[in-house]
Amino acid sequence: MNDKFLKPYNPEEVESRIYKLWEESGFFNPDNLPERHREPFAIVMPPPNANGDLHAGHSLVITIEDILTRYKRMRGFKALWIPGADHAGFETQVVYEKKLEKEGRTRFGMDPKELYGEILQFTLDNKAGMEAQVKALGASCDWSREKFTLDPDVVEKTQKTFVKMFDEGLIYRGKRAINWCSKHQTSLSDVETESVEEATPFYYFKYGPFEIGTVRPETKFGDKYVVMHPDDQRYSQYKHGQTLEVEWINGPITATVIKDEVVDMDFGSGVMTITPWHSQVDFEIAQRHKLDVEQIIDWRGKLLPIAEEFAGMNIKDARPKIVEKLKTKGLLVKVDESYKNVVKRCYKCLTVIEPQVKDQWFVKMAPLAKMALESVDKGEIRFIPDNYEKIFRYWMNNTIDWNISRQIVWGIPIPAWFKDGEVRAGLEKPAEDWERDPDTFDTWFSSGQWPLMVTGFPDGKDFKTFYPTDVMETGQDLIFKWIPRMVIFGLYLASKAPFSSVYLNGMVNDAQGKKMSKSKGNVINPLTLTNKYGTDALRMALIVGNTPGTDLSLREDKVKGYKNFANKVWNVSRFVLSQQNEGELKKELVEEFEALAKDLTIDMDNYRFYIAAEKLYHYIWHRLADQIIEESKGKPEYGATLYYLLEHSLKLLHPFMPFITEEIWQEIHKSRILNPKSTLLMIETWPS
Repeated sequence: MNDKFLKPYNPEEVESRIYKLWEESGFFNPDNLPERHREPFAIVMPPPNANGDLHAGHSLVITIEDILTRYKRMRGFKALWIPGADHAGFETQVVYEKKLEKEGRTRFGMDPKELYGEILQFTLDNKAGMEAQVKALGASCDWSREKFTLDPDVVEKTQKTFVKMFDEGLIYRGKRAINWCSKHQTSLSDVETESVEEATPFYYFKYGPFEIGTVRPETKFGDKYVVMHPDDQRYSQYKHGQTLEVEWINGPITATVIKDEVVDMDFGSGVMTITPWHSQVDFEIAQRHKLDVEQIIDWRGKLLPIAEEFAGMNIKDARPKIVEKLKTKGLLVKVDESYKNVVKRCYKCLTVIEPQVKDQWFVKMAPLAKMALESVDKGEIRFIPDNYEKIFRYWMNNTIDWNISRQIVWGIPIPAWFKDGEVRAGLEKPAEDWERDPDTFDTWFSSGQWPLMVTGFPDGKDFKTFYPTDVMETGQDLIFKWIPRMVIFGLYLASKAPFSSVYLNGMVNDAQGKKMSKSKGNVINPLTLTNKYGTDALRMALIVGNTPGTDLSLREDKVKGYKNFANKVWNVSRFVLSQQNEGELKKELVEEFEALAKDLTIDMDNYRFYIAAEKLYHYIWHRLADQIIEESKGKPEYGATLYYLLEHSLKLLHPFMPFITEEIWQEIHKSRILNPKSTLLMIETWPS
């Protein structure tokens, strides 16, 4: 036995050395695996945003996917885990804009090419650091196949998808009510907004003979349509299209009666005025009845000249002044201060979303969602846990057309061209006098095609071998963001769902179960914990007790506890290696272990990693260490059995704690190493 076992296990000394051993073996690449690895298995890493360090959520994703990949590799599969990084469009630009603010700069007024270049360098620097962090977590992914969402081939294929969908009528450009962030000056899709219930004063005003209610009096300057349900008997004397003269904010206006079934007769007075430019519902009413649409609030959240004396004022500042004016005119009826209103906010800066009408690019979601639902109906996609299938179905059954235009420089340019009101889609400029669309894609448009991109769709060797992939493992919050988009693009472009299983992990919260955030100061950097307790300890702490789809509270004492378990494994190995490998295998102990291995295999095949890890922990600590080894002391005939149990326990433990198990395995087989590559635990056969 080597003297190294006389010292405590030192993760800091071991981990980088072992990872280098794995990388140099070439076995992360399935093309280099031994002959017995034949049946393909593929998993695609959700590409982390290349705009900062990995967080605890990333650690969980990397850990689960590495466990799965190492297990499949040991089971004899030609296991491929494809890594990548996401330019992350709007999110990365937001991060960079914060950096500019600290430097006393702003993106507004900057040359777009200069800004793009700065963000690119920032992203590439972060990407390099992030990849080092992924490696530090033990990820056995094939770095030779790594992809970035701004790789030239990814950009070209993304743009070709747009052109194809445009030519086939699945993408259109239209003037629609969109979600507008006045701080970042861009439109956002619905999944990029947060709907928050807030206490907002609800104002009741006289509008001619009617009483109307609103939480947004600042939008009402252009209200010249009064809408009621055609079946509301209270207003039967008013006819559709009838006009009335009413006194309003800045004097008398002519109001037109509109009858529409969208009105809720039981809410308030059953009458409302509409502001089509600044409300999705109102815009749809205006579209149905071919009504005028007028902008009241500009793109920076300030009132336009239609507001007269209030023009140029920020809407928050103007609201109380407008209410006061209506009050002095005798038009304020009452104010309900206890009203609860759902407010849409930008998910990055929490600025209140201002609905605006703008020409944007939209994907027709209905036919694509229909394909996705049919695929699930056929059983082509399995959700773990299965209750997420209902959530997926809900989003596909209630889909709205997807706005894919972003008014930012950072991202993949939309390949569209304008001239005299005509629009064309294409990678090349139609002619010299055509103007390019300055917008970029919503990042989900490119990342939604990720399983296709990383496998080389449509002609790549990997696409033919590894697509569809086997599992998509990611955070539960992406069930309505990323997962549906990958499914629809896979079915639309390749006629196959991109994966057969979706494994959704919960969020990683702090020790008190609260969401981690920099503002709260409760963010746990996973690398701080690995430096202190070792990567294997963090991996076990993230897995044990962590059921799919359930949030996890990450406590430092839990990580410390698995550091103690790593020491126990080290001490067990030291004892066994101090014995002679002799004697007959004890049948009852071997059969007990084989039953455990069979049980764990069933757990692993059914994605119950949290249960398998806990069973293994208890076997090694309480059965092998506390009972079998104690029973064997002074009995040399136990030698061969102890070696058998140690070696096979290391195999079962390897996917969960790869560093310490590989280090011990190398020590066990040190004396008979002829070809170091042939003795790696990572390619040993899984006991079953």
